[in-house]
Amino acid sequence: MNTEWAAEQIQTIRTLMERSALYRRALAPVATLAGFLGLAAGAGGWALEIGQPAGFAGYWMGVGAVTLALALLLVRRQAFRAAEPFWSPPTRRVAQAVALPLAAGMALGLLFIIADFKASQLGILIISWLLFYGFALNAAGFFMRRGIRLLGWIFTLAGLAIGYYWVLHGPPNILDHRLHLFMGAGFGGLHLAYGIYLYLTESKEISA
Repeated sequence: MNTEWAAEQIQTIRTLMERSALYRRALAPVATLAGFLGLAAGAGGWALEIGQPAGFAGYWMGVGAVTLALALLLVRRQAFRAAEPFWSPPTRRVAQAVALPLAAGMALGLLFIIADFKASQLGILIISWLLFYGFALNAAGFFMRRGIRLLGWIFTLAGLAIGYYWVLHGPPNILDHRLHLFMGAGFGGLHLAYGIYLYLTESKEISA
């Protein structure tokens, strides 16, 4: 084994563990931002009555892209305020951990945009997005405190629960615009709840 490579890995893991509290504080505004954007997007998709699986997939992939861009800008600003590099080796490790499940979700969304899927098959996309996102959060959680891993489990279990529900009761045969509200409540609501939890627990830690 390359001793230099091993030493670099140990130093990276040590740095990640030392900065876990810092990453936790950075997650609070990011999660809150994602929560508000998700809720607003859910209401917007329902009000606009965006129909057809391709339109549904394109709309929510656009929402995800905007949310990711704003979150990266927010994290970048926090890194500059703390006089730390934005794209540091620990950050690259986290990015590598979440890259595969997020890329899989994006690829599936693109498939729904370019292929002729039926509305009854839209449930596959929603369930897969929940599962892949849960996998990504769980992978990132190995470099942070366990709260992010628990959130990943919540997303994963939510996807499985919906899948079993549709197996028993059948998926919607037509695109129900209330699915936009479901997406907003799922992705937006869970993120907002996690952001509020982080703010409240951080305040307790500071006052303790």
